[in-house]
Amino acid sequence: MIKPTIGRVVWFYKFWAGQGHKGPLAAIVTAVHSDTCVSLCAFGESGQSFGETSVRLRQPEDDVPQMNYCEWMPYQVGQAAKTEQLEKKLAAK
Repeated sequence: MIKPTIGRVVWFYKFWAGQGHKGPLAAIVTAVHSDTCVSLCAFGESGQSFGETSVRLRQPEDDVPQMNYCEWMPYQVGQAAKTEQLEKKLAAK
């Protein structure tokens, strides 16, 4: 699990009833409520910013929720996996 912190960039998916998810849109974490709930400043396709509060932060192993959500970018997930592998290697020595 990647722990959220203020200032991190995530992908935001807006859910529209009957249409599904729109995104990904770029977003910045502005508040952390828990490991799975954050507030965001998201940016629409035109670059206009808008706020979203209490957004579910989806981890890579989670199912896609039928609501607004955000997730880590693939690069961030890859870097976290590399860091975890290195930490395990160092701990084994």
